[in-house]
Parts: sequence; C-alpha cells; structure tokens
Amino acid sequence: MLKRFIVWRMRNINDKGFLMILSVLVGVLAGIMAWLLKTGVFYMHELFSSNLHFSLTNYHLFLYPLIGLTLVVLFKQFILHDNVRHNIASILYAIAKRNSLMRIHKTYSSVVGAILTAGFGGSIGLESPIISSGASIGSNLGRMFRLNYKSITTLLGCGAAGAVSAIFNTPIAGIVFALEVLLLDLNRFSLIPLLMASVSGAITTNLLFTESIAFDFSVSQAFMVKHTVYYVFLGILAGLTSGYFTKIFVAIEGYFLNIKSIYKRLLIGAPFLGLIIYFFPALYGEGFDVIKAMLSGNSAEVFEKNFFSFISDSIGVYILFFITIIALKVVASALTVGAGGIGGIFAPSLFTGGILGYLFAFVNNHLVDEQLSVTNFALVGMGGVVAGVLQAPLTGIFLIAEITHGYELIVPLMLTSTISYITARSYNKQNIVTWQLEKRGTLVTHNKDKAVLQFLRIGTLVESDFTTVNEDDLLEDLVKAISKSKRNIFPVINDEGYLLGIILLDDVRNIMFNREYYDTSVLNLAQIPPAIIRHDDNMDNVINLFNETDAWNLPVCKDGKYQGFISKSKLFSAYRSQLMNITEE
Repeated sequence: MLKRFIVWRMRNINDKGFLMILSVLVGVLAGIMAWLLKTGVFYMHELFSSNLHFSLTNYHLFLYPLIGLTLVVLFKQFILHDNVRHNIASILYAIAKRNSLMRIHKTYSSVVGAILTAGFGGSIGLESPIISSGASIGSNLGRMFRLNYKSITTLLGCGAAGAVSAIFNTPIAGIVFALEVLLLDLNRFSLIPLLMASVSGAITTNLLFTESIAFDFSVSQAFMVKHTVYYVFLGILAGLTSGYFTKIFVAIEGYFLNIKSIYKRLLIGAPFLGLIIYFFPALYGEGFDVIKAMLSGNSAEVFEKNFFSFISDSIGVYILFFITIIALKVVASALTVGAGGIGGIFAPSLFTGGILGYLFAFVNNHLVDEQLSVTNFALVGMGGVVAGVLQAPLTGIFLIAEITHGYELIVPLMLTSTISYITARSYNKQNIVTWQLEKRGTLVTHNKDKAVLQFLRIGTLVESDFTTVNEDDLLEDLVKAISKSKRNIFPVINDEGYLLGIILLDDVRNIMFNREYYDTSVLNLAQIPPAIIRHDDNMDNVINLFNETDAWNLPVCKDGKYQGFISKSKLFSAYRSQLMNITEE
C-alpha cells in the first residue's frame, strides 16, 4: 500500500507540495508528543511532590530520583536495547554523519524516558527530549516516503521547530532555534516548511494544554531606558554564569562518559543527585514551578522549603541560598544525565537565568535607591543565560519575548542576550551542545565545507583507467602502454598489485623514442608519489594531501595495493555538485 501511495504521490503531487503536507503533519505530531510529555510529568509531580520541602524525615526526596533513573536505565537496557543519547548533539550528529536519519524508537523513547526522569524529580529539561522526538518523527517520515537528504534534513528541522514551538507556544522561537542551533540553510525551500511545522505545533498544544500546564508569563512593568546600564551588567553576569554552566556540565558529563558501565554510572550519579534534591527541593524536576512562584512574588516560600531556612532566615542567608541554587542547578542536571536520565539543558539554563536575574534585581533593591523590577530582570536573565549556554542569542530573545506574549522587553532582551553571548563566546568557543561533537571531530553542521566533504566518498572518486606497468617491464613495454593510454601517469606495480612508484609521461618524453634506452627498467624511471591516499581516509585528509603536495593526481591504495587515482578536477567537480545538492532551492 505504501509503495502504491508513493507511486501515486510522485505522479500527482510535486516534491515541494508534498514537503509542505508532511511539514504540517510533523508539526502536529510533535505537538501531540509535547502534550503527552508535559502532561505526564505534570501529573507525576502532582502525585509525588505534594510534600516538596526540606525535612530530615523527607526521605522520599532522596529516593524518587534514584527510582526514576533506575527505571530509565532498565528501559534503555531491556526494552530499547540501545543506550543512545537523546539530546540536541545527537540530532547534529545525525545530520552530519547519518544522512539525517534517526533511530525510529526516538519518536517515543525520548518522551517515555523524560517522563520517568523528570516525573521522579530528575533535575533536567523536557525540551531536548521533545526536540529529539520531533526531529525523529520528521526524519523517519522522510525516510518512509523515500525523500532525498535535503528534504529529510528539512523535515528533521521541522520536527525540532515544531517541538520548541509546541512546548513553549513560541512559533517564531521554534523557527529561530532550527536555524540558529541546528544551522539549517535559510532559503525558501526550508523556511516555508519550518513556518508550517512551527505554527502547527503551537496550535496543537494550544488546543490540548490546560492553563496549569502552559508555561507563560506577563510583563507588569514596561522597560525603562534609565535601567539600560543594569541590563548591561546583567548581560555580563549572564555570560559569566553561562560559561560556568557550560564548564561544569561538560566536566561532569565527560567524567560519566569515561565510565563504560551504565550501572556504575547509575550507582555513582543517582545517590549524589538524591542528596542535592533532598537538601534543596527547589532543584526537583524542571524547576518552572519555582520560577512561577518567584515571578508571582512568592520567593520567600521557595526559600522556606529548602535547607537554608533550617539554618537562618537573614537577608545574607537568603542571598546565599539563591547563589547556591544557581551553582547547584547545573550540577544536578549533569548528574541526572550522567547517571542515565533522559533530558536536556534548555530548562536548567532558563531556571538558572531566572534565578540570576531575580537575585540581581533583589540585591540592587536592597543596596541602592533605584528600584528594579525583579520580574523583568528574571525574564531577561532567562533569555541571557539561554543565549550564552546555547550561544544562540536570537533563540533567547524570541523565546522570552513570545513567552511573555509581547515585545515590551525586546530592547533589554536584545542587549542582555547579545552581551551574554559575546561574554560566553570569549572563553567557550563551542557551546554546550557542540563540545562533544567537536572533540570527536564530527561537528560538521557548523562548517559548510565539512558538511559537504562528509558526503563525498573516496570510492566514488577513484579513477581506474590508468594503464599499469609491471616492475619487470622495460622502457619498450612502457612505450607500448603509452601508445594505448589516454592518461599521462603510469603506476608501477608488482605481481601482487603493490604500488612501487609512478612514471609521468613528461619524465620519459625525451627518451621514449630513443631505442638505446629501451632496455631500461621501468623501476629506474619511476618516482615515489608525493603522497598516497588510503582507501579509508576521510575527505579532510584527502583535501589536506592535495594542498600540501600541490599535486593534480594522487594514487589510492588499500593495504599498499594499487586501486586507482583521485584527480583534483574530479574532486572539485564532486564537491560543487554536492554543495548544490545540499543548498540549492
């Protein structure tokens, strides 16, 4: 039936029209998955977190994260049989190294794993799992209908955009995220499907989300120009905080990645996470309940439910508590992921930025006469830290602008997010998403040259119409080979096929018609090639060899045996063809 539909579609609907239809479907499905994820976590929190405050007898705060992470690990091992990661980096890897093809189980496994992780208190965000799920939906729909790489990549981006749009009800931010973080090409071919998917995702969750689940705020005080300098300082602090967030998360995740046993990771990470949440219940789950409480003027209630209120309730301790929360949120998030949980850093960075902005305004209001809006600074802080952690200032700007249902804070958002981005970028060249891919040398989506080269294969570039000569041949035999060949290079091989050298026509042109030299061995005429390409070299190495040797043709060998030649002209022609295939509208 599917084959019949594909044939019918190819006859009746052109590729662009079909892509539009699929983009809407991807957006709707991403919205449904976002609704399932947020609803599942919401009701699990309702069930488990009714007594969410620090007490020496509240052992459940220690046990819940252990239970959730254990269930996730067992889910991966015995149901999925796959320990693949469910984050934005894995999407970039799929684009770079897997022709934008993602495992089909990610359409649901990311959601199930995130519900178990966050529902039991894992201190992570739900955005990365739903983005992974949406991207997988787009990728697998494209594969099912046998679309080309460019179309599959566009649908993958549609899934990611639809997911961001659906979970936050921010259609513009969804598109910006796909363009800025996934670095999809911005052209008419990709922009229209992204728009349709993003709008479809937002409409779907608008219809499904209840008011208690939806994540939105309103701005009660307009931006005041005289506070501009304060937003500049907040931008610097947000950038420094983003740098701390990235460094700590990378260090902890790197430590867990070096532990091969998934059960050992669980035994190390889960108890530490349980202890942190036991003393600081504010770090339980995503943390948006805490942000909502603070923006509603209930920050004292947040403080009273945590360990520090057990010690003292002075202003100094109050400030120290929120500084500690900022410092520990990234630790808790990294422990959650490192121990085997499924989640992302989107919500933790929003949480951290919200606390930072609130604390900045709170301290200022107690030190100087100029009073700042703690709500505005908390919201702008959220955008600033997202911009610094993801190194995506536009995503931070439009995300908060749409969450607040207006653009009253667009100027401070632009200012703070830009400064945060510049500050974070000054000492972290890679963002928190791309650091691991860069370390493994697989970060090609952020480099157009590498993105094209990774699609080229040595086997498709090798030319095998060069006439070979044997090591026992003489110049007389070479002349006969020259008379029959259309090429000007002659590889010299032995009986086993090993390459011994090459002979250039220009090197024998002066003696090839002089019979006095006809008894000269070809080995005496051969030269060592300037470089040899191995059959399993990556294209970066091939390009470097051509650049270093300035050669026009280089031989290809497999375990020393001659396979053929790659010419610079054919390489450039293939490069240009692939570049057009990826970027052409």
